Amino acid sequence: MVKILRITGIILLIAFTAIQFFRPTRNHSTVIQPMDITRVYIVPQNVNQILQKACTDCHSNNTIYPWYDQVQPVAWLLQDHIKYGKKDLNFSEFGAYKVARQNSKMGKIIEELRDGDMPLFSYTLMHPSARLTDAEKKIIYDWCKSVQNDLKAKYPADSLLINHIIH
Repeated sequence: MVKILRITGIILLIAFTAIQFFRPTRNHSTVIQPMDITRVYIVPQNVNQILQKACTDCHSNNTIYPWYDQVQPVAWLLQDHIKYGKKDLNFSEFGAYKVARQNSKMGKIIEELRDGDMPLFSYTLMHPSARLTDAEKKIIYDWCKSVQNDLKAKYPADSLLINHIIH
């Protein structure tokens, strides 16, 4: 029995060591892209700070990786979260979304904050500074509403569709 445990341990150690050589592509861009939300909308500094601390690691093309990203299979799990986060909402490509989708995403941000679904609990567990206060949620709420109002004013032809999405 001891021999079987020892062999199993050695096999697991070899497997763990081997997977360290298989790393996912990192989600890190050093340039602000032309369709980044900060280039197409006014994002006040206080809003940007909140987005940076609680949202952009998973919802942009510029993730700031923690130290534990160097250990497999953790990096694979993180990459999976980032992939799905960006698929749902990518602030780096926000300006490329259609008007109705931009509006819808602003409404979804409000809904996620209100319901306490974002940031994810697993993220705030490892990044306690990403937990949002009620005041920070209000700042994001007000900003999202102002973006929605800008969209209605800027694209009156789409306002019926936007109004339908808002209500």
